[in-house]
Amino acid sequence: MRLASVEVIPYALPFAAPYVTARGELEERELVLLRIRDEDGLTGLGEAVPLSLRGGATLEHVVKELGALDESSALDRAIRTLAGDDSFEPGGERFEGEELVSAPARCAALMALRDLCERQRHARGEVVGANHDPNPVACNATLVSGAPGAVAEDALHWAARGFTTFKLKLGAGEDVAQVRAVREAVGTEAAIRVDANGAWPLHTAGRVLKELEPYGIEFAEQPVAEVEEAAELAWQTTIPLAGDESVGSAHDAERAILLGAFRLTGVKLSKVGGMPEAMRIADILHPYVTSALDGPVGIAAGARLAQTIAREAANPFAPRFAHGLATQRLFAGSIAAVECELRDGMLHPPPGPGLGVEIDEDALQGRRL
Repeated sequence: MRLASVEVIPYALPFAAPYVTARGELEERELVLLRIRDEDGLTGLGEAVPLSLRGGATLEHVVKELGALDESSALDRAIRTLAGDDSFEPGGERFEGEELVSAPARCAALMALRDLCERQRHARGEVVGANHDPNPVACNATLVSGAPGAVAEDALHWAARGFTTFKLKLGAGEDVAQVRAVREAVGTEAAIRVDANGAWPLHTAGRVLKELEPYGIEFAEQPVAEVEEAAELAWQTTIPLAGDESVGSAHDAERAILLGAFRLTGVKLSKVGGMPEAMRIADILHPYVTSALDGPVGIAAGARLAQTIAREAANPFAPRFAHGLATQRLFAGSIAAVECELRDGMLHPPPGPGLGVEIDEDALQGRRL
């Protein structure tokens, strides 16, 4: 079976309010939607989040890479293989995006491939077990940096919607004061985690985390930029350290374990290049799934990854952490007519075949770049 079309659509989603972190301020998120169709008109959706602000591929590069798939037979070969493979499950793709260099482009291709294959099997009356996982995904609230009172007020808004875990973006303001204000607002039972996006120098990270220890911090995500620095910092604080920017592959996860840098790591699909590498990382370092400020397709794929990790966890007694997949609430709109729903602090994937996401064509047209 050959693809009838490959469509690559760069678009942008505006934030409801400026997204402020230690890395800067964003007014909108630029993304790339990949839509592949087979000869029967079935569609597979993928999404790439270019991470150029973190040294990754630019939007233009990702668009060029995905556009070249229209002239490639790699996806066709993979579809023929997977569509007839009874053992197919998410994460088990044999196509590793060998013709795609950047992680976001590889992620989008694998995502669209998986979505299309599951829709094809659904059309044939077959059941793909993972798509019928009834369990919603517990999520944390993401609080952007700001004045302590404003951040605390934002936390209360999330709490009113059922969230009990709060992630604070630090490194761009009054770090300790923000954490203190949120702790006082949400109470002692709520979980608070912090994320500096690798912006702190080692001496600053040590000082700030020491001051934060009395507030019962669940973990600190990427407090410093380098794994070697995190290994040194781990001896200076009782707060568990988590990776993010510095863990983009299974090799990185192995190195973090070897050095004693991190106890766990956030996993972003666009950062690591898709489900196969994400699952390899999850076998090495305890994971929680996070959004790269994805659009609706990426969030649905992230929810699938979180469900797969929960089912296939190597250690069933390992702690369960809320996932960072509630970021759709940060945007002022969507390009989806059907997408994941946030209810009571839980992310509920759509019930349809594949990822279940359906695109609102008018909304997409209005967001094109």
